[in-house]
Formats: sequence, C-alpha cells, structure tokens
Amino acid sequence: MDVLIKAATIIAPKQKHHLKVMDILIRKGKIKKIAPNIKEDKARSIQEEGLHVSAGWIDLHANLQDPGFEHKEDIQSGIKAASAGGFTKIAVSPLSDPIRDSKSHIEYLRNHNSNQAIDLLPYGSVSKKAEGKELAELYDMKSSGAVAFFDGKHSIKNPNLLNRALLYSKSFDGVIFNFPHTEDLAHNGVMNEGHVSTNIGLKGIPELAESLMVARDLNILEYTEGKLHFSTISSAKSVELIAMAQKQGLKVSCDVASYSLLLNDSNLEGFDSRFKTLPPLRDSKTIKALVKGIKSGTITAISSDHLPEDIESKMKELDHASFGIINLQTAFPSAYTALHKDLDLTQIVQLFTEGPASVLSIESNEIKEGNNACLTLFQPYQEFIFTKDQVKSKSKNSPFFNMPLKGKVVGTVNNGKLTLN
Repeated sequence: MDVLIKAATIIAPKQKHHLKVMDILIRKGKIKKIAPNIKEDKARSIQEEGLHVSAGWIDLHANLQDPGFEHKEDIQSGIKAASAGGFTKIAVSPLSDPIRDSKSHIEYLRNHNSNQAIDLLPYGSVSKKAEGKELAELYDMKSSGAVAFFDGKHSIKNPNLLNRALLYSKSFDGVIFNFPHTEDLAHNGVMNEGHVSTNIGLKGIPELAESLMVARDLNILEYTEGKLHFSTISSAKSVELIAMAQKQGLKVSCDVASYSLLLNDSNLEGFDSRFKTLPPLRDSKTIKALVKGIKSGTITAISSDHLPEDIESKMKELDHASFGIINLQTAFPSAYTALHKDLDLTQIVQLFTEGPASVLSIESNEIKEGNNACLTLFQPYQEFIFTKDQVKSKSKNSPFFNMPLKGKVVGTVNNGKLTLN
C-alpha cells in the first residue's frame, strides 16, 4: 500500500527536516519523497490536525506471556497493543513458560517476526530457567537473535553469576540487564514504604531495596568492565549512583517505566490493585528526582513495563494480587502527560527512539528519502480518555482507565504495513 502523510511535523533531531511541516510519500515500504506539498492520488492519505511523525518507537520491556500464559496475552494481541501504542519494535521479556533460555526459544519468537507490523526483539535469560544459579547459553542465544540478556523481574541475587555474565558477554559485546530489587529488604511489601503506606497500614518496599542492588552491581561492573543496563529504576539514590558511574566511564545505562513518572503512592489509598506495580509507585519527591535524572541524561529511555494479568490475578486483596499493569497503549501518553511541562517534545520522543536504540545497539531509522519507512504518527497535544473498550490486550489491568491523558497515537508504518487507531 502507498501512503501519503500530509502536513506532519517531523521530529528527527540531527536530520535536515527536524521540526519542519512536510508531506511524506511512502511507496512499497520505502520513503519515496519528503516535500512541503506532495500530490499523489493513488496513495492512502493521512491528514490529522497537529499531526507529528518520528522514527518508530522502541519499547525496552514488554511481557507477551507467550508461550505458557496465552490467556493473559499472546503474541498477536501483544502486537496489536504495541501498534496501537505507537511502537514499531518491542523487546520481549524471557519470562514465558518455558523460560527463554536457549537458542530454540529465541528462534520461536523470531519466527513470529515475518509479515508483522511490529519487530519482536527477544531477550535471552541470563541464567538457566531464570533461577539465578547457572549461566545460560548466552552466545548461542546472541547468535540466534537475542538483543540482550535479562532475567526479567527475577533479579540477579547471586553476585558471582552477574560477575560471570558480565565477563563472558564482553567477548561478543553483549549487554546484561538487571531489575534491581532486593527481596529480603522488600519483606513482602506491596507498595512504596513511606507516609502513605504507614497511614493505610500496608507493607512497604523501601527505596533501599533497589539502590542497594544498584550499588552492588556497579561495583561488579567496575571490576568486570562489561556492559550493564538497569531496568525500570525508581529510586532517587539509584539515579545518583548511576550518574556517578557514568561520569567514571562505566558502560551503564538505565530506563524508567512511564507509570513511575505519572502515578504515585497516593494512588494506593483506595486499595485498588490496578496500581500495584513493581517497582512500586513512589512519592512525589522521588518522582522529581527521576525527572531530574531524565533531564540530566542519566536515564536515557522510557519503557512500558507491560505486564498483562488476568482478573483472577489482580482482583484480590493487595497482599495477594499480582504486580503489574498493561501499558503498551499508554506508555507514551502517560510519559508525555507527566513530562511535557519539564521537557520539550523532542527530548521526550528521544526517550522512545534514540535512547532505547542506543541501549540495544540497534539503529533508530532515519526519516530520509530512500530509507525503509519505520515511523510513528501521533498528536502530542491531543487530550483523550483511555477506556476499557479501547484495550487491544487480552488483559485489562490498566490503572489509566478514565484518566485524562495527553499525547494521542495515530498509528505506525513499519515493514510495509500501515496501522491506524
């Protein structure tokens, strides 16, 4: 299908069309022409008020629950949700059943990539079965297409395992991900430890449970000189420690989940399990520190941390409900709603394009004549209400229902396919 995008503001820093209002003609999946006013009768025309276009967005952490938990989400429903959220590439958690810890498991996901509007980027687990005991076959998985190595929400408890993973992955320039969370300090907490948890009588998870592991991991990173990424940080101290390590020249990066920027621990005052997340929603003071970390360049990416859960897993007392939310469709709107007063649009878009691309060492497609069209179309200033009937995921565990959001996704162009909301 030929597509003509009309009068769109291009967000493409370091490129000649940056911030210019242009038409973009796409023919057979490639950008044929970029000009102020293109006339093409045979192409499908897209024209919306306040339309913007950027390189396709990349998500650093989504759980698709396939294979093993397809009743919560399968690959096709996850692809639909990602497309509706403006993503053209999503990095997929290895926490399926079986755990994605071998060459064949990586190939299973890669085999679903053909003829799709979304590129699925598989993580291989760091350890066998993500148990944190024995190193998985990292090189074999890398050769089969794993973009990095990650045990998902199973934090790497064993310092020697992390040490070996960082040393071994250096030989093929691999990057190790870790979710920093010390379970022994979290002591079965369900939310952020602070005034709100004390007032409503819920067990709290201190920021120390995160920053302690960050400090440990950075010491191991300094020793090994490997490459390390911290997934979904949520602590002010973590930002400080990572910033210091980056200044020392260590190869370390980090991302933050979009919900950690817009929601806070006061949302749990109603005991609504849809707001039970891991990392937990922090207080407003910590959120300011996270925003400061983004502005300083310490945090280079925003992720969805998409984790679908069925009704049986979420509609329980908070102590027993599962952690996690669906967020592929709301990742950009929630981030933009939280950040638009502190950062300009270009900076926010880079957190979904160049930032995650640099973490995974993949290309963020240039908007340039002759290139493959990998684009996200959106209306950043458009306000909307996200409702349950708009959900593309199989699960409905979103905290954003009926909440005013800003930054509406129009659609995507990728792999010769156009998807529109």
